[in-house]
Amino acid sequence: MRGVVTAEGSRAIPLSRAWSAGSVLYRAVGRIDASCGVASWGEALGFLETACPGEPIDEIQYWGHGRWGRVLVDEEALDAASLSPTHAYARNIDAVRERLSPSALVWFRTCETFGATDGRELAARLADRLGARVAGHTYVIGFYQSGLFGLRPGDAPYWPGDHGLAEGAPDRPVRARVSTPGAPRTLTCLGGRVPETWFSPDA
Repeated sequence: MRGVVTAEGSRAIPLSRAWSAGSVLYRAVGRIDASCGVASWGEALGFLETACPGEPIDEIQYWGHGRWGRVLVDEEALDAASLSPTHAYARNIDAVRERLSPSALVWFRTCETFGATDGRELAARLADRLGARVAGHTYVIGFYQSGLFGLRPGDAPYWPGDHGLAEGAPDRPVRARVSTPGAPRTLTCLGGRVPETWFSPDA
């Protein structure tokens, strides 16, 4: 199963309409098998637990807002602390992990989530918690989506903490750069695949 989860709620308007339309397009051209708009992480995880029952999950994309080290559904954040085995969503995360195929990918198409110190920590902890490849951006994204880095479980983040930063420092980020065609590791919102070479520092 390849699925897209899109953000809804007051914080997501008006982009939620674009994300919803994009998910319909992705499904129409065969890039995904299921999609769902959500207003909480509980809804998102519930969808991922139950969509296309009996099928392993090969890919999850989340389209919404983000900050350094955080992925937002409305005002609710998924961050490194959310991956604790004692967190309220721990059972749901475990259930999703059990559905992931050996080559599964979890891709956050959100602004700057893998940037700065907190973003690097989230990437590493998420890959290890899920036992799956993860991908995310260090730039503010829109049509162009720059600073895309992938990480495999067990690997350390290989991109610098200041990647994508326009102002501030890795431990105190202030402002991220805006994606452009010439920025590193850029694709567009129409691109549906993370290049395999972008899971290593050599690209």
